[in-house]
Amino acid sequence: MSNSKYLLEVKDLKQHFNIPSGLFGSKKLKAVDGVSFAIKEGETLGLVGESGCGKTTVGRSILHLYEPTSGEVIYDGNVIKTKKDVNEMRKKVQMVFQDPYSSLDPRMTVADIVGEPLDIHKLYKTKAERNEKINELLKTVGLNSEHASRYAHEFSGGQRQRIGIARALAVNPKCIICDEPVSALDVSIQAQIINMFEELQETLGLTYLFIAHDLLVVKHISDRIAVMYLGHIVEMGPANEIYNNPAHPYSISLLSAVPIPDPDYAKNHKRIVLEGDVPSPLNMPTGCPFRTRCPRATAKCAEENPQLKEVAPEHFVACWNL
Repeated sequence: MSNSKYLLEVKDLKQHFNIPSGLFGSKKLKAVDGVSFAIKEGETLGLVGESGCGKTTVGRSILHLYEPTSGEVIYDGNVIKTKKDVNEMRKKVQMVFQDPYSSLDPRMTVADIVGEPLDIHKLYKTKAERNEKINELLKTVGLNSEHASRYAHEFSGGQRQRIGIARALAVNPKCIICDEPVSALDVSIQAQIINMFEELQETLGLTYLFIAHDLLVVKHISDRIAVMYLGHIVEMGPANEIYNNPAHPYSISLLSAVPIPDPDYAKNHKRIVLEGDVPSPLNMPTGCPFRTRCPRATAKCAEENPQLKEVAPEHFVACWNL
């Protein structure tokens, strides 16, 4: 481990896409616009926000599945710049994708899906060693060696996601980017998969960037939470602090929508419904990206985008009116 106290750092990450507009013109879609955070070894950072806010793009840009427009990704103290850096990082940082139906190749057996990272990074000497590793990985995620010769379509959604997790674990990574890994699954299966992530973290010492829109899931698994809106992080802090004392008007609204299975609580707590629609990332408002829907917005909010400032220990908020 390098002398950096963080395993993964993201500094001012920007991911802009050119979208054709008119006959020959194009517009910039700012999917991620200046995101910074850092994750300590063994920690889970939950990244939350509504659909389309840029969460998945952050995860994919870190792994250079999308080449970042600008900004820095630092893994274990090393800035990731060249193709060689990216390949080295991918041995240590893996991704579990959202949809277990589309992220597994239907033409490949489970053994080939899980064994592919072993093939790419040449992590075995003999065929027997390869098979042994595959069976070991399947066992780790609650499947057995009999599943190895079958195809992905023969499995349920939860089992497919376990295959995806086994594939991510194949290279013995230190860090896993979980991109909404349970949102496509039944609630009962979600709990099993979340518990498995926690057990794996404990036994293998994994570090997670856990991307999700379900705040209850994120609170359960995360040490810290970062709240994202329209390509920007608007609040970040310890999970309990964000959950119990949200400070940004967007976080307050987001948390008010979380269903609590307590009728007395539900009766006394009103949902905070935001005015207006989410602006298009193609036509972002000036200043603070949230100001067009914010009950606290003032003239200053239209002029300048607020930076994250510390409002309590380790609790950062980007808002002019606190």
